[in-house]
Amino acid sequence: MRSALPRRPRRSLVAFVAATGLLGPLSSIPVAAPAVPVQPVADTANTATVFYYTKTKNWPSTYLHYAPDGGSWTTVPGTQMESACADWVKKTVDLGSATGLQATFNNGSGTWDNNGGNNYALGTGTITVKDGVIAHSDPCAGTGTGSGNQATVYYSTATSGWTTANIHYAPAGGSWTTVPGIGMEAACTGWWKKTLDIGSATSLKAAFNNGNGVWDNNNSADYTIPTGTTTVKDKAVTADAKDPCAAEAPDTEAPTAPTKVTASATNTSVVVSWEAATDNKGVTKYQVTRTGGTKGTVVTDVGSTVYSDTGLEEKTTYTYTVKAVDAAGNTSPASAEATATTGEKAPAPAAGTPLGTDPRKDPIYFVLTARFYDGDSSNNRGGSQHTKSGNAANNDPMFRGDFKGLVEKLDYIKALGFSAVWITPVVLNRSDYDYHGYHGYDFYKVDPRLESAGASYQDLINAAHAKGMKIYQDVVYNHSSRWGAKGLFTPTVYGVRDSEWSWYYDEKNEGFEYDGLTVEPKSGKSYYNGDLWSTTEPSGNTCVNWGKPTGGKSAEGYTLYNCQWPSPTSGMFPKAYYHQCWIGNWEGEDSRSCWLHEDLADFNTESTPVQNYLIGAYDKYIDMGVDGFRLDTAVHIPRVTWNRRFLPAIYDRVTQKFGTDAARNFFVFGEVGAFVNDKWNRGSVNHSAQFYTWKERKEYSADDETAAIEQYNYEEQLGTGNQPTSTNAFLNGNGYHTPDHSQFSGMNIIDMRMHMNFGDAQNAYNNGKDSDDSVNDATYNVVYVDSHDYGPNKSSTRYSGGTDAWAENMALMWTFRGIPTLYYGSEIEFQKGKQIDCGPTCPLASTGRAYYGDHLQGTVTASDFGTTDSATGEVATTLAQPLVKHLQRLNQIRRAVPALQMGQYSTDGISGSMAFKRRYTSGSTDSFALVTVTGDATYTGIPNGTYRDAVTGDVKTVSNGTLSVAAPGKGNLRVYVLNGPGKIGTDGPYLK
Repeated sequence: MRSALPRRPRRSLVAFVAATGLLGPLSSIPVAAPAVPVQPVADTANTATVFYYTKTKNWPSTYLHYAPDGGSWTTVPGTQMESACADWVKKTVDLGSATGLQATFNNGSGTWDNNGGNNYALGTGTITVKDGVIAHSDPCAGTGTGSGNQATVYYSTATSGWTTANIHYAPAGGSWTTVPGIGMEAACTGWWKKTLDIGSATSLKAAFNNGNGVWDNNNSADYTIPTGTTTVKDKAVTADAKDPCAAEAPDTEAPTAPTKVTASATNTSVVVSWEAATDNKGVTKYQVTRTGGTKGTVVTDVGSTVYSDTGLEEKTTYTYTVKAVDAAGNTSPASAEATATTGEKAPAPAAGTPLGTDPRKDPIYFVLTARFYDGDSSNNRGGSQHTKSGNAANNDPMFRGDFKGLVEKLDYIKALGFSAVWITPVVLNRSDYDYHGYHGYDFYKVDPRLESAGASYQDLINAAHAKGMKIYQDVVYNHSSRWGAKGLFTPTVYGVRDSEWSWYYDEKNEGFEYDGLTVEPKSGKSYYNGDLWSTTEPSGNTCVNWGKPTGGKSAEGYTLYNCQWPSPTSGMFPKAYYHQCWIGNWEGEDSRSCWLHEDLADFNTESTPVQNYLIGAYDKYIDMGVDGFRLDTAVHIPRVTWNRRFLPAIYDRVTQKFGTDAARNFFVFGEVGAFVNDKWNRGSVNHSAQFYTWKERKEYSADDETAAIEQYNYEEQLGTGNQPTSTNAFLNGNGYHTPDHSQFSGMNIIDMRMHMNFGDAQNAYNNGKDSDDSVNDATYNVVYVDSHDYGPNKSSTRYSGGTDAWAENMALMWTFRGIPTLYYGSEIEFQKGKQIDCGPTCPLASTGRAYYGDHLQGTVTASDFGTTDSATGEVATTLAQPLVKHLQRLNQIRRAVPALQMGQYSTDGISGSMAFKRRYTSGSTDSFALVTVTGDATYTGIPNGTYRDAVTGDVKTVSNGTLSVAAPGKGNLRVYVLNGPGKIGTDGPYLK
């Protein structure tokens, strides 16, 4: 993208036009007015030495185009700048008596940096201009140009994965630099370099950091570095070292041939897998060659050691060989052949089609599928922690509910009034405790522990759509299980079946493939792990100190070994697929590029193979007709990566399959975990929910990893006061206006601020209003009181504020802007006050994730939302509870008043603690409503006319622009609708 032209004084531009007689549009290459030399005054001559940062520009040459204050501009393109030190050029200019200059920079070929059209206002002396930031310092100080002793330090970030490095140091007997120290220069892949002048000192103390709070200080001992050339890699200091970036002889060594190639067919698909090849420099890809069938020989490049070949011919034998290729293009010999014969083509399930309506019309019911209702006990699985957790004693396996149960109880959810169901992730999971779905292992496979004959995931989607209900699928782009992601990368850990560990490591069964459901015959387990471990170090292993005892013991007193457990810092996970650090600062850059937990292996989402893997996986579920995605841990992926890669991929796929209308209403909402009570999460824009609703507002480097750092730094420096604002959620007086979504990123958000402040409704309401101008369109915010993770104010227990408080919370959520959402069971205050989650340290029955099915036994039918046609057994008792009756009527009222679904709102001219007006106008629809929750209210300056209360049927005629409402009482509300239908539904325990 070409930069904008420099801005210069209007008189100069006019003079230029007059002098040249220029007609028509200005040239794309700026030309200043004819130069008028500035006459220096000998006694008061001023100079400016301007340093300009070139690393982010990558220009072949740089020119300074300037005008001393009060003087004329140089002739375009200006004066060429000269090299100063790595990534910097400089130019010293004579200013005469001027005390500053206006400046712009360009590459001499029409590409400009003019400070966003404002030019740079620079003073005298030494000045730096770096990515729009002006400072007064010499960036080349300490770069090895002085006298005295020098130390050239190379620092390796190959293991840490840092994308920048600083050295913080003190010469022996001298003072430390100011934190974070001095930026090091990129030397070659994985290495950073800095030459330091240390005067008469013969050594220095040093520590390194990534500029975002992550340090390597040699385990608090600091590093001692002598003069000369020194390398620091993985805490090893090598003095008098060779330059690690010195040119090497061309790589002519080919990788070894891949081994253990296997091919297995399912219907008309074949999965080919193999052991990784080895290479002196590293394998970059594999070439899979297929022969057989009518298409002849087909060669496909693959980035992992698994290839899924689909759409093949029926009952046909195919032969596969694999070659390894390194970065230099050296290719290994072909592997041994592997063959597989396809069967008959599997009957394709009837594809679903998203309902494609405005998502704001659909209240959301959130279920943990495995804990909701058990329709098929044959797919129940307790896992390795079944007894230890206490679940066995309760006959309560972690995987208990399933799609069959959810299909059977869709009418229960419909009877409550919900028309959208948010379900936890459906992909095959793999860990010791994975019922929740957030430990994804095979992202291309639905977990068999959720499916049954006649109740596949596709069947669930189709059944919901048949009832006019949407399915929102919880999806995870940030991480996989600790065992990696099948088809991308799965680590091999060190293991041994000795007297201590034979209970843990299952005997290998070469013919068995883990699916979470099928019991492996040798071990008698469905959670078989024989494919995960090896006593022999695998070829291509990068894990440090493979199989050596750590010196520690397990809780049982058993010997622990290096590489026995997945870890980001062990070298077990390649940088191409996974990040290699632990989070240190939850509001720092590392929160987007490090692991959250040992069970959550953090994808390198800036890597093309990872992006392709995830996009391909989630395309599958889009094709099945889901209606939207809830994005788990969205804050842990850079916004620029969402905006460049994942969000466009989602909407493009929906458009391709179902058209633009479906894409417009495909609902994507992200979990941006901001667990504090302020508008901007501890002042960090990059970690605030509303930030993710916006597009990027500048261009970044083409490389996604570089762009992520650039975006983080750019927006963090702009800060909270320079973020975009929106009126999309607000009325203009009493009028609805067409929202401006031109800068919408494509991601809506869970309203974390309201959630965190739902200790009471009033507090949530006040906080929600305060943030709405910073969200692209807050009418799409997903609003809930508590969830499977937290209660209000980051409470670890399910909401226990009382039935009246729940009724008030619901009354607010169902009438205020946003999409009301309820966590399963809250309609009966299920598990109130119980700890939401404690992992396998306590039985699920004692937590907020307890099995809900006991309350759903019996039958229920619902032909419309918010009404029960019939119910028997325990579910009839559940549906008779006071909050259920409250919910049903709230849903009836919301569905009947478009302003409550999609309307903008305002509190102007309104007195009342939770009182507001809402309006939605589209075509022939014009819906205007006055709402007050719990307390009284007076509305002034409103349109005259007849208003009818949807709760009581009361009619008020307004002739002077004023309407007053008495307090309805806690949990109750009034909804006066201009020319409205009157009373909706029947009186209940709260709405009356």
